Amino acid sequence: MKTVMQGAFILTIASLVAKVLSAIYRIPLQNLVGNTGFYVYQQIYPIYGIGITFALSGFPVFISKLIAEQDSEAQKVKVARQSFLILGLISLALVVFLLIGAPEIAHGMGDSGLTPIIRCVSFMFVFMPFLAVGRGYYQGVFQMVPTARSQIMEQVVRVAVIIGVAYTAAHQNWDVYKMGTWAMSGAVIAAVVSTLYFLRLFRVKIFAPIQGLSRQPLISGSYGKLTKRFFVEGGTICLFAAIIILLQLIDSFSVKNGLVAQGLSNGAAKSLKGVYDRAQPLVQLGLVIATSFSTTLLPSLTKAVQNRNQYDFKRTAQSMFHICLAISTAATVGMVTLLPQINQILFGNTEGTMAIQIYVVAVILASLIATYNSVLQSLNIFRPAIFAFTIGLVVKLALNQTAVVKYGIDGASWVTVLSLAVILGCMQVRIPAYLKGKLHLGWQFFGKLTVASLVMVVSVTLMRWGLLSLLPDLNRIGLSLVVIVIVLVGILVFATMSIELRLFTIREWLTIPYGKKLLKKLIK
Repeated sequence: MKTVMQGAFILTIASLVAKVLSAIYRIPLQNLVGNTGFYVYQQIYPIYGIGITFALSGFPVFISKLIAEQDSEAQKVKVARQSFLILGLISLALVVFLLIGAPEIAHGMGDSGLTPIIRCVSFMFVFMPFLAVGRGYYQGVFQMVPTARSQIMEQVVRVAVIIGVAYTAAHQNWDVYKMGTWAMSGAVIAAVVSTLYFLRLFRVKIFAPIQGLSRQPLISGSYGKLTKRFFVEGGTICLFAAIIILLQLIDSFSVKNGLVAQGLSNGAAKSLKGVYDRAQPLVQLGLVIATSFSTTLLPSLTKAVQNRNQYDFKRTAQSMFHICLAISTAATVGMVTLLPQINQILFGNTEGTMAIQIYVVAVILASLIATYNSVLQSLNIFRPAIFAFTIGLVVKLALNQTAVVKYGIDGASWVTVLSLAVILGCMQVRIPAYLKGKLHLGWQFFGKLTVASLVMVVSVTLMRWGLLSLLPDLNRIGLSLVVIVIVLVGILVFATMSIELRLFTIREWLTIPYGKKLLKKLIK
């Protein structure tokens, strides 16, 4: 158990580092290539995002579950081979679809110049079976370090290529589509590097001849049943890991087209879509912060399910929701309050501030959806999540372009928030009756959280007004230092109010990383 917990901790840290890298690199990218260059990259990014979700956090989790269910080493290898074959066929279908359909996809996005970028990113799917099975196998035998290393390697290589390409493009005056194609090649190069890391596993273990392997039965009875499990269980994990990315994919097809339909020129619509895309790294960072704290309780939840301890399950699930909602609310409220300054610091101006402020509300909703899904998956309940997700996507598809035509990029942000609210509401309605009482947060908690958030907002607003009045002509570096000071004060105020109002139980404080130290200092 100690080894498993250490491995889980290493994997969590690696995932956080990878996600932070994946969010932060977009800021220098936008600064180097401008709004239109950023638009070109972000139009195709959701396709890459779906692929990386399959290979990094979706199918590996499901495959690790399959492998952990097996008793002997031969059975584990058999499962890995079966999974590789199924994923190989899925990958082949995706690559062919993207290569052949690239012109039509680009046309649907309203920009035929995106065709070579779509074809470029399609090749990363070739490596998905190697990455998903390699990571899933190691996680299934409780060796988390190889997965952690491959995650970091992949993101470092990709980010290095993208920033290098953006720098070259800016100084060599490249066409934005040439820049986009070379930037997306970073995904393929990173996938190759990660695949090379797993090559020895496939050569020595998975593809090597093993005595008695042919006599091992197919798990779940047949390839058909296993494939069904891949689509239902594995697909659910993938879908919810990629929830924001799929909403972004719908934006790729409707925001720019909607802006053109509103009356903007092609060039102005591309630039404004690039401004709208500024929200995405902020939301991604907010989700990393919010979900990283609540997922520390996942092992306790799993243990409670295994021991059939309903009291511990209820207490742990409620703690997950308390921590997730509180941290995501604090992060969202803080970002909304300081967004004019954050926008200026990160992107050089305050364009699109209102749309970004609306969009970052998604942090609260997406964090709660992820927590709900974790609880349901721990009980092997999938249908409510799939139903809710489908309804949410239909809402986004049905309303997005109309909202953009009428309200511009603010409309797209509102529809994203609405879609996530619909998903969350449907999950609450569709969960089994015996779980509804266990996952109830209570109005008392909401009241305390509202008071703590309001006090933080007032404190941050007054401090911002005071400091910016004293220092009116700050450059981006000076403004960054001021905002860092304000953020630290905001965190301190929220933490102090949380203790004064008893927002968290002592047990919940001790669960939060460094919660014990923070609790001691604040009480003193």
